[in-house]
Amino acid sequence: MSPIEPEGVRGRSTPRRWRNVRLRTLLIWLAVVPTVAMGTQVTVSAQRLLEQSAQLRADVEVAERIGAPLYTLMVDMQAERTATASLWAGTAGSEGELRIRRAATDSAAAEFRALADDPSRSFTEVTRQLEKLAAYRQRADTRSGAADSTLAYYSEVIGKVIQVYQQEFSHAQDAELAQASRPVVSMLQATEMVAREDTVLALAGPSGELSFVGYDQFVSSLGAQRYLHEALIVPHLTARDERFYERVVGSEDWQEKTRIENAVLSGHKDSVSGIKLPAEVSGWSSAHANFSVQMTTLNIDLARSVLARGEAKAAELQAEVAWLIAGSGGGLLAVVVVVVFTTRSVLRRLHDLHERTVTVAEETLPDVVSRLQRGQSVDPAALPAVSGDRDEVGRISDAFARAVAVSVDGHRQLAAERHGFGLFASGIASRTGNLVSRQLSLTENLQDTFGNDEALLAQLMRSDQLTVGMRRQIENLLILAGGEVPDPHTEPMRVADLLREAAAEVEDFRRIERQALDETSVEPSAISQISHLLAELLDNATRFSPPKSKVVIRAELVADGLSVEIEDRGPRVSPERYEEMNGRLHQAPPYSVLAQNAHRLGLFVVGHLADQLGATVTLRRSVYGGTCAVVVLPAELLRPSGAQTPHRPARREGAPVAAVPASAAAPAAESAPAPAEEHGPKPHLVPEPHQGTDPEPEPVAEPEPEPVAHTSAGLPSRRTKTPRHAPATALAAPPAPAAASARPALPERVPQTHIADQLRAPHAPETQVPQDTATPEEVADAWADYEQGTQTVEEELRRDQP
Repeated sequence: MSPIEPEGVRGRSTPRRWRNVRLRTLLIWLAVVPTVAMGTQVTVSAQRLLEQSAQLRADVEVAERIGAPLYTLMVDMQAERTATASLWAGTAGSEGELRIRRAATDSAAAEFRALADDPSRSFTEVTRQLEKLAAYRQRADTRSGAADSTLAYYSEVIGKVIQVYQQEFSHAQDAELAQASRPVVSMLQATEMVAREDTVLALAGPSGELSFVGYDQFVSSLGAQRYLHEALIVPHLTARDERFYERVVGSEDWQEKTRIENAVLSGHKDSVSGIKLPAEVSGWSSAHANFSVQMTTLNIDLARSVLARGEAKAAELQAEVAWLIAGSGGGLLAVVVVVVFTTRSVLRRLHDLHERTVTVAEETLPDVVSRLQRGQSVDPAALPAVSGDRDEVGRISDAFARAVAVSVDGHRQLAAERHGFGLFASGIASRTGNLVSRQLSLTENLQDTFGNDEALLAQLMRSDQLTVGMRRQIENLLILAGGEVPDPHTEPMRVADLLREAAAEVEDFRRIERQALDETSVEPSAISQISHLLAELLDNATRFSPPKSKVVIRAELVADGLSVEIEDRGPRVSPERYEEMNGRLHQAPPYSVLAQNAHRLGLFVVGHLADQLGATVTLRRSVYGGTCAVVVLPAELLRPSGAQTPHRPARREGAPVAAVPASAAAPAAESAPAPAEEHGPKPHLVPEPHQGTDPEPEPVAEPEPEPVAHTSAGLPSRRTKTPRHAPATALAAPPAPAAASARPALPERVPQTHIADQLRAPHAPETQVPQDTATPEEVADAWADYEQGTQTVEEELRRDQP
């Protein structure tokens, strides 16, 4: 482990890696692993069965090739052993019989040696014993040694032959064949026991007397032979073999054999030299010669039956292998087909669930949330429903449907809370607007009353300007609450008048230079919103630019509508900052942006107003190093000026009236031209009232407060009042509405009704401006003041940045 690797990391990586495995891969492994295991099991089973079949066929082939010569060798060895015993007992004519038997044995041994060439078999032991045959024959011919030892050699060779049968042809690996071959080996052993009885009786010779050892051998062979027949042969014979066996044991020769055996057991006589056999023994040779042929036939039939069963079993095993392979192949194919279809079904359902989930997450749910945020109703059929399926995919789908339902309920509650907050904010804005309207009315009354006091009039105008700013903030609150800016206009407004109205809402309006390059008008339904949008941008430009610098606003027609540019000389802004702010202005930012940038309230309001108007607002660097805001209003909000009679609309409620102290302005002639940026009609001058001739006004009672009218958005609308000091001839009253009209005409404020008396006189011609006589020190002080103001604004900008 690496010294910097924390202990336990490797242990946690494996489960994480398994959790990252795709479901398709897991399903494929789920199909491949059982298929491979089943295929491996089938292959192993088929190989084992094929090996067993091949072994059976090899055993059958060896039995057919070796079995008969080996059985002939056993029978010839038994006959030679009997002839050797007769020779040893001195029976007449035994030499010729022995030569015949030895020749038969040599022929069978030679044939066996020629066929028994497989070293893996157990034939070598028999071959090795046969190599001693010549020596024991010589001992028999010379009668050297004891007869029992010579005869025991023959018994040992015959026992090896029976052992070869038991090892090679018993088919121990197959229980059925082992059961079928058991009687064959038992029959061979029983035949050997009878042959040993024949050898013992031949050893008695003409005297008919056995040694005690010989008699014990006879009795042992007889007991073993009868036990084999009763316990190991008869119970395991087939019906066919059993019938043949019954014919053999029921023959006269077998019965004679049995009588002789019983006579030897019961009719023998003991003597000093041995056991005297009864006279019935004389019939043994003829009886043995007859039933031994029948027993040989039975042994051959049993052996052939076992070989036939082995051949059939081998063929059966091959057929079983074929069926196993075919069945396993079909089963594997069925498993593969089922797994493939199941996997495809599961993956298809999961894919459908994924598609539905993605559709709901990316299309349905955002649309539902958007509708809820707009206060619209939501169709429950558009949302996923709980189906109640009991399988795993259905449960996942139901869980997702419940999660969507909880999310929609949460957004519905949030929308309801937001709507409630909007109503709450609208109520606050309405009440605050009512107070602002009363404040404006009070300011107008004070202007009417104390219009002669220049200092007081200037302060009142300052108060009026601040109140207008308060009204714009109330409108911002209304926009945040989801409402609309109240619009008292009923007729289109010229762009020049719109720029003037927007500039009038800014506290430092004297620094704004207006340029309306094209004659066009704006639809009345959008006047207040556009004016508010431009006022926010102008206010931002005046606050973030040096105090003595100009802010230029120009409007001209472009291909997409009306372009309004607001250019200031404020500090530089990085391109990244412009990109961030333009991102908020090009689409209505969510309220989370406002929560993160509460000090950027103006941009938030401008973005929402631009979204409502369908306009685009873009901030970029100006040629002066400051910021240039470009507002493009769509053509749908414009109306050609030639389609209507130009007029000067009333000032928006609470808009400031420019007040110039009398000491600062010289009288001007009435024919003096208006400033270059003013494109509206000249102000209507009101003549100064005659002083000193009118009687002193009598005190009148305080008028009842008039009810406050409200706009459709919930904000109070200021009511225009006729000023006290303005004569009736100075009011430009609108034409009376028709009798059938249901809506009364909106009041219009008359310009210069609140102007000071000193300013109502005609302006005197402007005098020529004298040459500037400022000293270099004064110019340096002015430039230092400008730099100090610029640094102050930059510090404020840095503090406002998050």
